[in-house]
Amino acid sequence: MSSPSPIDTDQPSATVTALLQARRDKLAKLQELGIDPWGSRFDNTQAVASIRKEGESIAQDADDGPTVRVAGRIMLLRNAGRLVFLDLVDRTGRLQVMIGKKQVGPEAWPVVGCLDLGDIIGVEGRLGYSNSGEMTIFASNLTFLTKSLETPPDKYHGLVDPELRQRMRYLDLIHGEGVRDRFVARSRIIEAIRRVLTDRGYLEAEGPTLQETAGGAAARPFTTHHNALDMQLVMRIALELHLKRLLVGGMERVFELGRVYRNEGISPRHNPEFTMMEAYEAYGDYASMMDLTEAVLVAAAKAAGTPEAFNWMGHDVSLKPPFPRKRYDDLLAEVTGCNPEDPASVAAEASKHEIETVGRHPDVIKSELFEETVEKTLSGPIFVIDYPAAVCPLTKRKNDAPDIAERFELYVAGMELANAYTELNDPDLQEELFRTQLAGLSDDESMARMDHDFIKSLRHGMPPAGGLGIGIDRLVMFLTQASSIRDVILFPIHRPHTGG
Repeated sequence: MSSPSPIDTDQPSATVTALLQARRDKLAKLQELGIDPWGSRFDNTQAVASIRKEGESIAQDADDGPTVRVAGRIMLLRNAGRLVFLDLVDRTGRLQVMIGKKQVGPEAWPVVGCLDLGDIIGVEGRLGYSNSGEMTIFASNLTFLTKSLETPPDKYHGLVDPELRQRMRYLDLIHGEGVRDRFVARSRIIEAIRRVLTDRGYLEAEGPTLQETAGGAAARPFTTHHNALDMQLVMRIALELHLKRLLVGGMERVFELGRVYRNEGISPRHNPEFTMMEAYEAYGDYASMMDLTEAVLVAAAKAAGTPEAFNWMGHDVSLKPPFPRKRYDDLLAEVTGCNPEDPASVAAEASKHEIETVGRHPDVIKSELFEETVEKTLSGPIFVIDYPAAVCPLTKRKNDAPDIAERFELYVAGMELANAYTELNDPDLQEELFRTQLAGLSDDESMARMDHDFIKSLRHGMPPAGGLGIGIDRLVMFLTQASSIRDVILFPIHRPHTGG
């Protein structure tokens, strides 16, 4: 069989055009034979993995193996005259099928001549071993389920461009080595997170995706317009403020797994649309959130089949709890040698790294210096605790140190994986901090950006609480050892496609 050309050409070559026409001709032939090329229901199938397990107990020279029934996509096709060998793939694995003219009969044999790579078929037959010792289904019945009208990517030169793979994720899942396994792992990770939370008495909630005010994070939102109400809305940038409203309402343990949207840059660790998990626990604090974070990571790693210790992005990491805990200022002092409690010392060190210092709050300068110097040194998992208060407007301060916020971030290989607070529940202080955060905006813009209803909800009384946020995409990156966030998002955003 001739090898098809790559799929990433804007204009099909003559060879590709001929191959596409050959598939159309086979489609017409199927219809002439009275075969529906788009198939129908095909019941009582077995997964390839379970068939393989069953086949392990069959002697290689036995001719009385069990009858099995499977459906899948043709990934390899070899025609040997009156025998056709093909590899059939389903979601669980790959298995060889042998189709013989004598075995399927003269009525079905013309259908075999219409098979192509990528077609989806169902087969029933005896399970055994070929003369070469390969586990094989010897088909006695063939059911055509779907005709593939496009040529698959070339084995050696096809679907290798990362952007093309992400644009055509369906082909990446079919042909990419380990791609489907990574997304199966993602599903199992999310399932494990839900299980940990529900086992601890958390209730899953759903907040609004469209909001009047973007709150809960410092990020630029996407904006849209609601025609019926003639009002501007924004896509949410965090899950936080509506979940806290539920704490006020007496839902003492709540979480949400959902999409958030930030109108910002794209990088190997950022996508404008991503998945967050946020959880809030009444009567907890940031220490109880550390315990929850460890439980979530350990359960997610187990669900994904991730080893306890491995190397990722050049960092040796271990998932054995408890994870180390280090103070923010201590780390900054260790890495830079500056005195974190002295604004002049911090500013002098920041200037060495070309960080702007004039007219800026000392805690903001300290935060940028930490990002520039410390984060990349954190192999982790490590809890960085006790942040500068001025950069944490939603966080409760330490009673004995009001310039320190009870916050942690979990870092792995220099990347933030989780963020948690002892939540601020003082409505007057919260309003003051919001106003400080919005300083510099016009009065009208400040009023529009302030979530007045959230402040009002706090005045009704929110219990002391701990809150946790985990970026699911980054967590999946880490646990599946992917190098880019785009490799763990099924359909990441792209620039407009200009090809044919």
